[in-house]
Amino acid sequence: MANAGFLETIKTGRLQDFIEEVRGYAGEMTIEVKAEHIYSVLKVLKEMYDFNYLVDITGSDYYTDEKRFEVSYNIVSMSNQQRLRISCRVEEENPEVDSVVSLWGSADWYEREVYDMLGIKFKGHPDLRRMYMPEDFEYFPLRKEFPLLGIPGSIELPKANPPKEYK
Repeated sequence: MANAGFLETIKTGRLQDFIEEVRGYAGEMTIEVKAEHIYSVLKVLKEMYDFNYLVDITGSDYYTDEKRFEVSYNIVSMSNQQRLRISCRVEEENPEVDSVVSLWGSADWYEREVYDMLGIKFKGHPDLRRMYMPEDFEYFPLRKEFPLLGIPGSIELPKANPPKEYK
């Protein structure tokens, strides 16, 4: 959890022009920034504030008319014992943000997962391809309009094997 003094430093420092909103929920602080500046903000947080650990990257579908998707980056500064969530919202038409693989190598898999499940593209990603679904699968399973039971006939399912006997 980020303390109030630390957040005030961030909000009034070099990043203040990029911050759209600061919100808290359940003891966690989220700083929402403009999507076009996500890379710059995360780079400053890593280099100036020592946020050297990327915990994960997640995506959410709010199913709204404007800025439908949110991409969230959970980062930690081990030396300062600070945790932050940085998020940005993107439109449904051409959902895209800059890749942060050059800042944290672990972002490679996280970005691929968000792309595969929600269809959000990461500009500059070294190998943006699907990891769970087949490459030719035209749908994104975590989007709100995706049917709960899937789309019949959209992918070939494995042949059912009888359950193995438990010993």
